[in-house]
Amino acid sequence: MAWIRNVVRWRSLLAVLLTAFLPIGGVGAEEAPRAGSLVICGGGGLPDSVRARFVELAGGAQARIVVVPTASEDADATGPELDEFLEPWRKQGVASVKLLHTRSRTMAEEAGFVGQVDQADGVWFSGGDQSRITDAYLGTATEAAFRRLLDRGGVIGGTSAGAAVMSRVMITGGAEKATLGTGFGFLPIPVVVDQHALRRSRINRLLGVLGERPDLTAGVAIDEGTALIVDLAGKTFRVAGESYVVVCRPARSAEAPSVALQIDVFHDGQRGELGSLEAGPRDAEGDR
Repeated sequence: MAWIRNVVRWRSLLAVLLTAFLPIGGVGAEEAPRAGSLVICGGGGLPDSVRARFVELAGGAQARIVVVPTASEDADATGPELDEFLEPWRKQGVASVKLLHTRSRTMAEEAGFVGQVDQADGVWFSGGDQSRITDAYLGTATEAAFRRLLDRGGVIGGTSAGAAVMSRVMITGGAEKATLGTGFGFLPIPVVVDQHALRRSRINRLLGVLGERPDLTAGVAIDEGTALIVDLAGKTFRVAGESYVVVCRPARSAEAPSVALQIDVFHDGQRGELGSLEAGPRDAEGDR
């Protein structure tokens, strides 16, 4: 496909730039959860298969799901207007679906607010502006509760802005040149996540981040209608959905010292070791 050919051309164009950068270690990797699952969706419509997988990971019919719409400007609405965030999950026939939202960091420290996460099996971050999520919750007792949820085997997912917060280094905006902030770092490897990747032609933006940040070992670009599903305990991943996940990383292979950038493309059903997203050749296979 044309977009793949265009991306691959960057291998030679960025060779001189990226060869100068050597990965120097993780970004918040020591803080990452060691259990639970992540469902990281690139925006657009959420495929039924991805929503169903999130519910399954949360416990199926017994699942208690908390939806966090904080990224959206509509999250401050009241009454029936909030149903659009909740109704798709209610239709899954789970035990409960609750909404959790504040723009107050003081509220995010309160026991009653935090307790809603501690009683949940799954947390879902809706789309919008990812900085609204981190402005409200990063470094608070609520973030600590998110981590406890994963540690006890729960699932955290998100789409669009809700995907961006999964990595420690977070893209906050920028059309051609990304602006960066700090995300939650739920992913245990030093990568940066971008979303709407192919639909909005964001591969070049992601490559720019890699050029500026030698501490990042890879960029994970997730297209719309597609999810990267991560098993944190098993350290594996699977791709699900309608499009692709593109992984870009500076090559460190002794067998190919002249290649400065390695690009792998994953589609629905492919899976592999989580560590393969940041180093070495692709190790992914289709369903069997």
